[in-house]
Amino acid sequence: MMSAPVELRNVTANASKAPQGDIYGHTVAIPPMPDYNGRILAYTATASIIVCGVLQGVFSQWLLWLVAGALIWPHITHLLTRRTFLRNSPRIRQKMLLLDCIIGGGFIGAIGLVAIPTAAIVLMLMFSCLIVGGIRQWLFGTVLAAATLAATIAVCGAAVSFQTPMLTSIVAIVSTGLYICVTAYYSHVQARALLYAKSQIQNQREQSIALSHKLSKYLSPQVWQSIFTGERDVRLETQRKKLAVFFSDIKGFTELSEEMEPEALTELLNHYFNEMSQVALRYGGTIDKFVGDSIMVFFGDPTSRGQREDAFACVSMAIDMRKHMKIMRQKWRSQGIKTPLEIRMGISTGYTTVGNFGAENRMDYTIIGKEVNLASRLESLAEAGEILVSYETFSLIKDRIMCRDKGEITVKGFGKPVPIYEVVDFRRDMGPNRSFMEHEHSGFAMYLDSDKITERERKSILTALEDAADRLRQEDDTE
Repeated sequence: MMSAPVELRNVTANASKAPQGDIYGHTVAIPPMPDYNGRILAYTATASIIVCGVLQGVFSQWLLWLVAGALIWPHITHLLTRRTFLRNSPRIRQKMLLLDCIIGGGFIGAIGLVAIPTAAIVLMLMFSCLIVGGIRQWLFGTVLAAATLAATIAVCGAAVSFQTPMLTSIVAIVSTGLYICVTAYYSHVQARALLYAKSQIQNQREQSIALSHKLSKYLSPQVWQSIFTGERDVRLETQRKKLAVFFSDIKGFTELSEEMEPEALTELLNHYFNEMSQVALRYGGTIDKFVGDSIMVFFGDPTSRGQREDAFACVSMAIDMRKHMKIMRQKWRSQGIKTPLEIRMGISTGYTTVGNFGAENRMDYTIIGKEVNLASRLESLAEAGEILVSYETFSLIKDRIMCRDKGEITVKGFGKPVPIYEVVDFRRDMGPNRSFMEHEHSGFAMYLDSDKITERERKSILTALEDAADRLRQEDDTE
């Protein structure tokens, strides 16, 4: 007389036919939905109540005709909901349950509101409505059952006595309890299946997050984020953009590679790349690639702050890298690496082609164009610790960064000689008010950026400098 109590929506399309669901590659055992079996159980319970009531003289003899209907109706509803156009009807289970409520209300009216059987039928109906459709389904079912009950009572009339013989009461109570226990068991099993499916989804989600973080190591953070947020499609496409392109390498690295063991050289190179990558990301640069001891970074894609700000961020990054290289060189010297390693850099600004290059199954997000070649050429022409920039870059940064004219060079792909400039420093750091100071000799290296020093660190640094000065004075007096 009623349908199954629980529905696993979005886990399996038809659980009665597909007892297993596939959730992110994991097979989850999901018990079949007991719509069919549950309705058979409910109507069989109703039929047993009718038979027992007729035998004990509680119900009229003609109600025996309802027994056949109670036993056949579950099969009819199964065919209607599985084999006809009704199978595609939305919320078909709720609709069929409302029909059960109408039938139940008519049956209660037919038996004349006899107490125990009436309570049994109402309990099964309301139990199913609450589980399948919640309060809303329960309210609709109650209204329909009550309306049908009132109409049937008006036609057939109520029973002379509402008392129920013992055997009929026992059959009604036992059959109702059996229905409730069986459907509750299915509800429990399906709830466990849902919890298991939820845990599988959560585990898969955590694995996907961990995998995405691992894959992000192979992409620049900006590119990775634009892909995983859906801002960019992973397909072969390019576009023209005005970018600031940066190249750098280590002067003296070739000589060092001949002196050091491969393992130690690899460790040094990875430490260098790690430090410089942090600087590049701090300024918003998109790290394109590492080739040997060279680094390629560009600004302006996938996000841009405007041509002027992109060029300024690129040159600011280069200045910071040059300063940071002095700290790293001092650390390497303390580790026994005496070869003077210096960074040299080249920067060019102009239109390039940026996007995914390669094949459908193997892509590389990079840039190509004559500005890339110019930046690479500037880097190869730079001296140790020098930053060379093109005229386009110079015109965008000259109001905030001091540069020195270095003449012109001839570059393949450019019809005219290209003016180039050497980056000196930020204008704010020039003169007596500059925040940055450095001094380096064999056995001594000082790197000072007063803007980055806290008050507590300032006192500690002053103490260390005073101790060093006293030590030098004592050794000078001894000599």
